[in-house]
Amino acid sequence: MKSTLKILTIMLGGVIMISSCKKDNGSTTVYYDQQDQVGRPAINTVFISASGKDSFNVTVPSQQTATFGAEMKANLLALTNPAGVYTLGNPNNALGLNADALIGVLSTDALNVSTKGPTKFFTSTSDFFTGRGLSDDVIDAELTLLFGGPTGASNPTLTSDHVDANDKAFLGTFPYEASPW
Repeated sequence: MKSTLKILTIMLGGVIMISSCKKDNGSTTVYYDQQDQVGRPAINTVFISASGKDSFNVTVPSQQTATFGAEMKANLLALTNPAGVYTLGNPNNALGLNADALIGVLSTDALNVSTKGPTKFFTSTSDFFTGRGLSDDVIDAELTLLFGGPTGASNPTLTSDHVDANDKAFLGTFPYEASPW
């Protein structure tokens, strides 16, 4: 009897959990609705207009360049300054890419993983986006990519948000993230 009661309790819990993930989307029911990808933090924030952010978040990464590439490129080129940091055909960024190629890389919001070495978001101009560790300063890395010039050392006042550490240290064991305040 106890086993039957346990099984029924587990089944009821599963039904409640699955039904809580259900959303009626007009004529169809959607389960496990994705809200954000954030493989590359701040890409959506910087390059997608407010009206398109939710759509970008639920677009399959392989379709993001085709769907949002033109808007992202226009917003990238809007960052052009008098020194010409971004001009089409002038690959003046840490990856050495022109605007089209850079947007091609950035618009696919997926986290790449290196199988040849340690995971790193950015430690030099040759290892952007090979993964991401908890302590990686992703905003500084992206600012360096956009404003750091070919070596990553140009425009030092634009390549850091000056937030260099977390409020609390990461844990040494799983789940690694610091406990909430």
